[in-house]
Amino acid sequence: MATYAIGDIQGCYGELLRLLERLGFDPARDRLWIVGDLVNRGPDSLEVLRFVKGLGKRAVCVLGNHDLHLLALAEGNLRHKKNTTLDAVLGAPDRDELLHWLRRRPLMHHDPAKNASVLHAGLPPQWNLHKALACAREVEAVLRGSNYPAFLHQMYGNQPERWSEELEGFDRLRFIVNCFTRLRYCEPATGRLGLNEKAPPGSQRPPYVPWFQVPERATRGERIIFGHWSTLGYWSAHNVWAIDSGCLWGGQLTALRVRRKKPMQPVHVPCPHARPRELA
Repeated sequence: MATYAIGDIQGCYGELLRLLERLGFDPARDRLWIVGDLVNRGPDSLEVLRFVKGLGKRAVCVLGNHDLHLLALAEGNLRHKKNTTLDAVLGAPDRDELLHWLRRRPLMHHDPAKNASVLHAGLPPQWNLHKALACAREVEAVLRGSNYPAFLHQMYGNQPERWSEELEGFDRLRFIVNCFTRLRYCEPATGRLGLNEKAPPGSQRPPYVPWFQVPERATRGERIIFGHWSTLGYWSAHNVWAIDSGCLWGGQLTALRVRRKKPMQPVHVPCPHARPRELA
């Protein structure tokens, strides 16, 4: 049995099928870990949702910012409706079933047997693995509960910028979601999130650094696979693997075979799409 982590798909269904064929993926035997952003901006978000949902327990998919955006749109939060390609999902006959399934995806998945975790974007330096998983479960409980529409209407925003155990309510939930689904850079000394910094490393304003390069990061001993950062591309160091290689923007769709001891080598398929790049 093999486990493959898959980078941001964002509606690129044809590329996903070609990547799985190249891997020799067998749904009766193998498993997928998907780093989030199943949908939006690519041409076939509905087909991707149906396919991944149909894999059942053979696929673990964490939530990305575009997945949450779909849920927010479905609940009437139109704050960022521009430039979306989600009308096919929102108008589908199985829309409610798909959204119900999506709303129950985790923000973070950890597999002790593989000694690895998968999430969409990043973690603040103060959180260790136990704290990160606990914070993920807080948001997951809200999304799976009856009050999830209220949260989806309060989800957007860059505040608060710093973690505190005293955060509560929507501020606490928003900070957690911003880490798991939007984070690229943070301030080493304080852990302050730099959510407006979106370009490749080296372009950011000081004192921000990529979240995984903070020297005292509490998860520096953990193996973490993430996506979200297409301008970073495939990258591996500091016990982390970045696997969003920009399929949507004419780059590649990347898979990584998750192994406990052997080296984890990427597999790529080229993607012909070449949308004008937008950072989100």
